[in-house]
Amino acid sequence: MAEPAPEFRPSDHQHLRYNPLHDDWVLVSAHRMRRPWHGQMEKPPEEDVPRCDLANPLCPGATRANGKVNPQYEGIFLFNNDFPALQPEAPEPGASDHPLFRAASARGVCQVMCFHPWSDLTLPLMSLAEIRAVIDKWAEIAVELGASYPWVQIFENKGAMMGCSNPHPHCQVWASNYLPNEARLEERTQREYLQEHSVPMLLEYAQLEAQRKERVVVENSDWLVVVPYWAVWPFQTLLLPRRHVCRFQDLRYGERDSLASIMKRLLTKYDNLFQVSFPYSMGWHGKRLRRGQRLLVCRGCCAAL
Repeated sequence: MAEPAPEFRPSDHQHLRYNPLHDDWVLVSAHRMRRPWHGQMEKPPEEDVPRCDLANPLCPGATRANGKVNPQYEGIFLFNNDFPALQPEAPEPGASDHPLFRAASARGVCQVMCFHPWSDLTLPLMSLAEIRAVIDKWAEIAVELGASYPWVQIFENKGAMMGCSNPHPHCQVWASNYLPNEARLEERTQREYLQEHSVPMLLEYAQLEAQRKERVVVENSDWLVVVPYWAVWPFQTLLLPRRHVCRFQDLRYGERDSLASIMKRLLTKYDNLFQVSFPYSMGWHGKRLRRGQRLLVCRGCCAAL
């Protein structure tokens, strides 16, 4: 007589999980966490970042590579990237002689936004009022650049491990005349989900995660941070609003305050967990500025492990 099939347990049996945002599948093999491991252990780097170093091109009063001198700013400082990946004026690529060698125009604006004049601060070390000012500036930038470009991407790479070239609290803003691949895919999947289920995908997902309490990291009345069910990166998180909000500029006054609070709580948890100023990549995805149904979402913080 054949033995009954074992009961499936996600912690013991490999399986695939569906990522509805990317319309693909992720292999999960949680049981491998029990394997013996004798890998290399790195000591936390000794950080001694000076509060102001004129050799750092992001500091107030510093001279940047192009010879421009930063003002003695006391809050947020925004300027056009001196080495931009996108520029507003560029010639059109010529017609291709073969469909396997196609090119298209890519125009845009790249900006750098310093959060604070002090180099030894990071977002989790800033006050709630200072973080709130960053959020307000993000909304202002989205409105300004969104008037000319369909996509505005705000992202932060923090720490040398994540490719950050200057130890100073700052982020990047890229506005482009095209929709990047990931944003284009997420727009399609969310539009299809809305058409099929009559509810925004990520709004329903946030509600389900709030009910199940299995992957919630931190939450408040307006926001929810979870480890996404389809997570790929170690320590990946997803920050979602509890109501259907499409863009930064659509956030209410109180929602901006609660966003500042939950960002500080989440990033402080990362620092405390690793006992180091945690390196991460963080990016915000909002609604396309011309069409589409997309929810404002922080695409999370991911450790480079």
